Amino acid sequence: MRQVSKSGKIVYPVIAEGKCTFCVWASKADMVKLILYPNEGEVSYDMHPDNHGYWSVEVNDLAAGTMYMYQLDNDRRYPDPASLSQPEGVHGRSGLIDLKDFAWSDASWQNIPLGEMIQYELHTGTFSKTGDFTGIRQKLDYLVDLGINTIEIMPVAQFSGSRNWGYDGVYPYAVQDSYGGAKALMELVDECHRKGLAVLLDVVYNHLGPEGNYLGAYGHYFRDTYSTPWGQSVNFDGPYSDEVRNYFIQNALMWLKYFHIDGLRLDAVHSIFDFSARHILEELSERVKEFGSGTGRPCYLIAESNLNDVRYTNAVEKGGYGLDAQWSDDFHHAMHALITGDRFGYYTDFGEPEQLAKAIKHAFVFDGQYSEFRKKSYGSSTGASSGEQFVIFNQNHDQVGNRKNGERLLSLTDFETAKVIAGTMFISPNIPLLFMGEEYGEKNPFCYFVSHLDDGLNKLVREGRQKEFIAFYGDMDQASDPSAEATFNSSILSWEFPGNKEQTAMLEFYRTLIALRKQNKVLRIPDKTKISVYQDNKLFVVERMGDDQAVLVIINLDSQSKRVRIDTGNGNNFSKALDSSDLQWNGNGRGCPDIIRNGQFINMAMKTIVIYAT
Repeated sequence: MRQVSKSGKIVYPVIAEGKCTFCVWASKADMVKLILYPNEGEVSYDMHPDNHGYWSVEVNDLAAGTMYMYQLDNDRRYPDPASLSQPEGVHGRSGLIDLKDFAWSDASWQNIPLGEMIQYELHTGTFSKTGDFTGIRQKLDYLVDLGINTIEIMPVAQFSGSRNWGYDGVYPYAVQDSYGGAKALMELVDECHRKGLAVLLDVVYNHLGPEGNYLGAYGHYFRDTYSTPWGQSVNFDGPYSDEVRNYFIQNALMWLKYFHIDGLRLDAVHSIFDFSARHILEELSERVKEFGSGTGRPCYLIAESNLNDVRYTNAVEKGGYGLDAQWSDDFHHAMHALITGDRFGYYTDFGEPEQLAKAIKHAFVFDGQYSEFRKKSYGSSTGASSGEQFVIFNQNHDQVGNRKNGERLLSLTDFETAKVIAGTMFISPNIPLLFMGEEYGEKNPFCYFVSHLDDGLNKLVREGRQKEFIAFYGDMDQASDPSAEATFNSSILSWEFPGNKEQTAMLEFYRTLIALRKQNKVLRIPDKTKISVYQDNKLFVVERMGDDQAVLVIINLDSQSKRVRIDTGNGNNFSKALDSSDLQWNGNGRGCPDIIRNGQFINMAMKTIVIYAT
């Protein structure tokens, strides 16, 4: 029998049949009042205690938009911990929303199969000039034309101020008001589905932000037994933890049910501490699968973890948590260190060509080896894991934004190498993820930014980041100021590629790569059981096999040309499908032969990737 939180209570306000049911978990309170603010007035309602620390009350004839707060023990008033709207900011009153009051048009939507996803990570505030969901909607046709079929939106939970990555959210149920709020997000998802785009949402269940976080006043949401880099850990396994687990599980189900989100990216699950007999991620996975079975539409859970642990994605019956996929940093780290020469921080462990070969074939480089950076062995084997269980990338918000000045890939390497890196990602047997703007070679940085209302908190963030950079880089160079508006403004995408020859070529190169991956059966299926990788210094020959087709990829990351012998188990001739040195991609034109056969020698130009197919 499935074990769930004892109550299974819906903790956000629900409007139905002319009534609104308010329910709040306030295990620390002896008395709770609901304070309503209809029009210019104020009305107070005593809430009734229930089991496990819940308080509830029903109120008739309440319209969406009504403002309210909760009063604890005849003392201070606070916003709702499960508020659906914070139009007055993180310290203000909560606003009622009827989640059912939206005319969806996506009844026939079935979601994109996980293994066929081409993911595109974006930040709502910097993706467009308007910095909101409307700005994203205006670019959907562009994304569809590019070949993207899945967008992943960085966290939208209400945070303090108007500028933030989203990982400082303090109201997990409320959609950031400056982005447009709940209904604008619904409009975006609905339009995405009409255009054939799946929507993943980044959620943060390992901590809450520092400003406007009032959950601790209500109940035992946090505990000091463990610590995270961002403050108190969430109480998933201590006393009162049943209802904390329920709070986050209901949040996940709300996104899927009422916002029609297709999957959740779970931030930093290595900082979710739970030593219960049944881990919160296992319970969450089961509840999400139940929901998907009930709707006939699969919903995905994708973890971010730095542990290289297949337990997150292993089936429950095999001792795992049953999540669908996880991010793998190793592909990025292996490629980045190899092309840039960086050897600080976690790049200490990377930089050898054979590590990139292993990342292409196995996703994880560290699967039990000793890490000099970590001073211990870590990781587990991916041998029994499928390719679609790993999301790989050349850039993402962390790997760009956590640099001192948010430098993107093209600021660290050259145009030809950037094309090779892109091609390598798309021919690998995992799920590819792009970071907004990389497809046209965006030059603007993507920096870390905040706009806390408390200047003292901004100062702490600024000083904390500087200490982190000194520890990571080993120097004292000043980083960009996270709280400066100029830092945020510099991170907005320029969208100026049409007039730039290189950027126009890069965009067409990405479009062609994506189309090739979708159209070629061998590349489309992320099967890492039928792949061989030959590596000689910075030259790589990757062969991927299907039942009746094969793809041969030759990658030269060296700064000099290489002569290579074609040695494949496939007796057929290979026809060239893409050559990054072609003039149409603004290359040098010294391309490889259009047709090659087994045993043939060819010359590979420096910094080139060539894809052949049978």
